[in-house]
Amino acid sequence: MEATDRDLWERLRQADEAALTVLFHRHSDAVYNFAFRRTSSWSAAEDVVQATFTALWRRARDRRVDALLLDSARPLLLVMAGHECGNVLRATRRQRALTGRLELVDAAGAVPDHSTAAAARIDDERAMSDIRRVLDRIPAKQREVVELVVWADCSMAEAARALGVPEGTVKSRLARARSSLAGLLDVDTLEGLV
Repeated sequence: MEATDRDLWERLRQADEAALTVLFHRHSDAVYNFAFRRTSSWSAAEDVVQATFTALWRRARDRRVDALLLDSARPLLLVMAGHECGNVLRATRRQRALTGRLELVDAAGAVPDHSTAAAARIDDERAMSDIRRVLDRIPAKQREVVELVVWADCSMAEAARALGVPEGTVKSRLARARSSLAGLLDVDTLEGLV
């Protein structure tokens, strides 16, 4: 029988590395997708996944992980990832300010052709940047609910618990977000978001 997130979380609270591994495999894709939507960058999303689970492990080793009150660890991990997104974005801005872009050269001295994959990633990042610009026009608390409930498929109850607010607050924030976004996005894009 497969361990529940609550069982794994309890083991994690005792610094059980195997429990962290199972939680990582179970939820890293959700954290990655959440982080991409928040940062509009695939590479930043990878950094966020790493930072989120590293921070969780540090807290577990220090015995500073609270009990899991939800059936799933995903909403809590997504809230943690949201904080890490801010850290990664700040670090990325600082790095870009300090260094220029370097071309990677293979062992033979030739520059590898990654143009097709890079173009697809750039298109994804550009589209998500456009969506982020629209989402940034609504209040942060409404954005959080859209990210958790709509994009990450958390239930209203899970989002409420993860955010530390009543379920009715989540519902009203989502309704206000839909109303605000209706005036900012075309119908097809709005349907994809909310």
